[in-house]
Amino acid sequence: MSDVIAVSTVTPVYAGASYLVELVAELAKVKSGWENDSHNPFRLLEAIFVVDAAIDDSEVLLSQLKDKHDWVRVVTLSRNFGQHPATIAGILHTSGDWIITLDEDLQHNPMYFIDLLAQMARSSDDIIYACPAAAVHQSAWRDLASRGFKAFMSWATDNPHIRLFNSFRLIRGPVARAAASACSHETYLDIAMSWFTKRVSSIILNLQDQRFISTGNSGYSLGRLLSHARRMIVSSRARVLRFVIVVGLFSVLVSSASGLYYSILRVVAPASIPVRGWTSLFVVITFLGGMLLLLLSIALEYLTTILLHVQGKPAFFIVDRSLDKIARRYFESGLSS
Repeated sequence: MSDVIAVSTVTPVYAGASYLVELVAELAKVKSGWENDSHNPFRLLEAIFVVDAAIDDSEVLLSQLKDKHDWVRVVTLSRNFGQHPATIAGILHTSGDWIITLDEDLQHNPMYFIDLLAQMARSSDDIIYACPAAAVHQSAWRDLASRGFKAFMSWATDNPHIRLFNSFRLIRGPVARAAASACSHETYLDIAMSWFTKRVSSIILNLQDQRFISTGNSGYSLGRLLSHARRMIVSSRARVLRFVIVVGLFSVLVSSASGLYYSILRVVAPASIPVRGWTSLFVVITFLGGMLLLLLSIALEYLTTILLHVQGKPAFFIVDRSLDKIARRYFESGLSS
């Protein structure tokens, strides 16, 4: 087939020794299944595993799997940098038309790749997030905390896509590599991708964190989760700054109007002001407080703009979606079933 759509996968590895053999076996099933279907335009080009200073035998296992499968590639980081930097490093080593990022612990089953690609064919979006149909961790507090934080950040940054953020995602290759190239040490990958495209959608899948359910342990410690939150905040333009600007401007206008009103009242009807001094003091404090809020918020907004520029937020980006029609024809033909 001349019209081939190459797919790369990226998996950060930190403590995945118990899952990697099965994960690669599942990837191999997908790869052979696609290749044996002459009508299927998708090909699993490569599976990239990024060893992020793994704390178990993951690196040894991956070396063995790499010798067995020529499409398995291993990238080894010099020290532990975290999931997002590891994902960024993996993305920068890909060459596929589409990139699927997934965790090491089989929470994200490769059998769902075709569902992500089908959603892409329907929507022609640049990023497809796989969202869980039910509780991922089967832990009410953990799932509630995750949803609550994402909801708050979605409001605070005026980015509706934050609610969808998930490490199991399908990303258009050029968009992913451009966003990864723009990322600095403190950049949140998904926020960076939103600089390059607003064409984002999601699909509901049956996802569960088997590692957390079976062992009570997660690949994400509290420190790592807080680090994710900090990066998300640093990489975003906070809506709250605009709110504070409005509050400051309102305070300045109200205090100015009040000051003018009471100045006229002092001249026209001084007897109507029973206690002198308190009104003027209140007006001055409100005016100066409003000015401080206004100027500080404007300065922070300006600094945020500079920070986003330094982090690599582009003025524009060009994307080619011409291969989408090949995927669309395949799914519309019914040959995918």
